[in-house]
Amino acid sequence: MSFQPVIVGSGLVGWQFLKTTQATQKEVFNSGAQLSRDTEYFEANIAKITSAEELVSDRRLLRVALGAFGLQDDINNKFFIKKILEEGISEPTSLANRMADERYKSLTKAFAFDSPLGSRTSLSKFSGEILTKFKAQEFEIAVGNQDESLRLSMNFERNLPDIASSDGSDDTKWFRIMGTTPLRTVFETALGLPSSFAQLDLDKQLETLREKSQSRFGVGEIDELAEPEVMNKIVQTYLLQSQIKSFSASSSNQVAVTLLQQIPRTSLLG
Repeated sequence: MSFQPVIVGSGLVGWQFLKTTQATQKEVFNSGAQLSRDTEYFEANIAKITSAEELVSDRRLLRVALGAFGLQDDINNKFFIKKILEEGISEPTSLANRMADERYKSLTKAFAFDSPLGSRTSLSKFSGEILTKFKAQEFEIAVGNQDESLRLSMNFERNLPDIASSDGSDDTKWFRIMGTTPLRTVFETALGLPSSFAQLDLDKQLETLREKSQSRFGVGEIDELAEPEVMNKIVQTYLLQSQIKSFSASSSNQVAVTLLQQIPRTSLLG
């Protein structure tokens, strides 16, 4: 049986314990038999892959490739993934560029099967780049099987700095976050935004996210939000808000159960 991360408590308590033990737990997790086999197979075979067709034809390689970008649920959508990878991102009308989820663009850019210079799979550093992401995602999934809010917090800390250091304006970086569901969830929850928020015009969403971040955390630009101290505040606020929502939902359910229990059986049976 593979090692399962140890989570003590929930919310901020669970987060603090996880942060304290994370390095040790990851080391044990990464040495698991299945993960080791996946890693070794990918390292031994990915350099032989030169096209999207070859990648989607090898389920073991595809599982690692998709898993590295949090797209493991698409493992059976081979035609869809092949099309995204083949079209690339150089053309504005390509499928990856038209997808709201930025993870598809990141996947496509990483493999670069559309490049006239050839894909990146044969580069010496390529397998290491993908496997680092894959191992991180697998550990986060294992954590999420016990506490989804902790998984999203880990994902947030890992990915926000990458977006902050990427090319593009602050608007572009915000749009990338808005197009990446896990990151968007953390921001929306931490800022107390309603579920209907996603229905607003994109420019209005951007304006609101920036203004509310400025108001709550003292900064509104992604480069500043990705500073360790600010990220820590965001994660703590997210976890607190998540607990409040969870408590409110459970309290409402308990009230409903209590009320039902107080109704005489005769009134229910007629």
